[in-house]
Amino acid sequence: MNKKIPERKCLGCNARKQKNELIRVVRLKDGEVVLDKTGKVSGRGAYICPDINCYNKARKAKRFETNLEIAIPEEIYNSLAKKLEEDEKAGN
Repeated sequence: MNKKIPERKCLGCNARKQKNELIRVVRLKDGEVVLDKTGKVSGRGAYICPDINCYNKARKAKRFETNLEIAIPEEIYNSLAKKLEEDEKAGN
């Protein structure tokens, strides 16, 4: 029997991908929004491709705020973008 591989949908491009290929953005119980590299942080999560273009699309359409059910401050958006850009550079 084949093991089922969990899939999630990217907020930016709406493509369904394996959960481990996406980056999880989590709203913690205290309202803080963080990147979850392990996929195990407790909280409400939303997924995005490790691509700055998908991030920009999701941010422009306010999909993070809709999915995480919270207003996200500008400094959190900036730190998420910075981390995505750093990860993209490190991956190349």
